[in-house]
Amino acid sequence: MPILEVSGLRKSFGKTEVLKGIDFTLEKGGVLSIIGSSGSGKTTLLRCLNFLERPDEGKITVNGETLLDCSVPSTLSETEIRRKRLHFGLVFQSFNLFPQYTALENVMLAPQLLASESHNHGFDKAGLRAEAEELFASIGLSERMGNYPHQLSGGQQQRVAIARALIMHPDILCFDEPTSALDPELTGEVLKVIRGLSEKNTTMIIVTHEMEFARDVASHVIFMDGGVICEQGDPLEVFNHPKQERTRQFLSRYSQK
Repeated sequence: MPILEVSGLRKSFGKTEVLKGIDFTLEKGGVLSIIGSSGSGKTTLLRCLNFLERPDEGKITVNGETLLDCSVPSTLSETEIRRKRLHFGLVFQSFNLFPQYTALENVMLAPQLLASESHNHGFDKAGLRAEAEELFASIGLSERMGNYPHQLSGGQQQRVAIARALIMHPDILCFDEPTSALDPELTGEVLKVIRGLSEKNTTMIIVTHEMEFARDVASHVIFMDGGVICEQGDPLEVFNHPKQERTRQFLSRYSQK
């Protein structure tokens, strides 16, 4: 059974239909790269999966649990939305770290708030700190845990944002253009972390303009255009032998090895 099943997802903003019926599945441990021009609906799709936007139509299932079925009338409370959102981790383009907290405090904040909201009196803060320290070691930032965001480079901030998402143990880790806000020389360090996660069979969805990276790291790739999936499949097939003319036009702007 796929870890994620998305069917018939539609989303409009006013009279503008941004998603026009999106269907795909993702296997556990798989890496899905989503490519396409700006405005094709990629970020809106991620926001719908993370319950930052509510689709108008469609169904989202994770690990066999239906998180959303728009055909069934329902009003979700904020508590229910937060619970459903825990299935996904989202790493934003612009880091979104809290400037008043250190890197370590940023990573530990969400689990502590969750424990407080659920009145978990047996919460193990020392264990959480130990886990956070392990994550910092894995992303090569052990010596930067006590730094505030303004004391970190963009690449370092993005790696902290990745650790912040990982510490919540999401079923699926989502990246929305994780290198778009970085200088070219800082892009590599973030992509290296993501590549390392893929080697550990972390289930991921990556929206990216890094075509070579998308081709090399993904187990499956989707090309979106105008709110629909124009083409999807094995990365080497899509990149090297695209079947649709729109896919060929898009990829022609990139030099493929």
